[in-house]
Amino acid sequence: MKIFNDADINNGSLFTNNTDLVDSPLDWQKRGLQQTSSGYGAKLTTSRKINFNGKLYRIYCTCYSNVGSCFFVTKGKKIFVH
Repeated sequence: MKIFNDADINNGSLFTNNTDLVDSPLDWQKRGLQQTSSGYGAKLTTSRKINFNGKLYRIYCTCYSNVGSCFFVTKGKKIFVH
């Protein structure tokens, strides 16, 4: 697992791959449930976390139609994960 820091951010985005993330599903995710009935929303909780500046942050996803954007929030700032 890679530990990311402020130097890894490029224009508000952080580029990574699945091996750099921690799989940490919540109980309802383990049971196969989804957060909304449609599966769409502005801040959907994912089962992944990212290690940023020595702290684990939950990754969220905004998903409408067939497009999703993943991000985490640190110090009130959204950092998009690609």
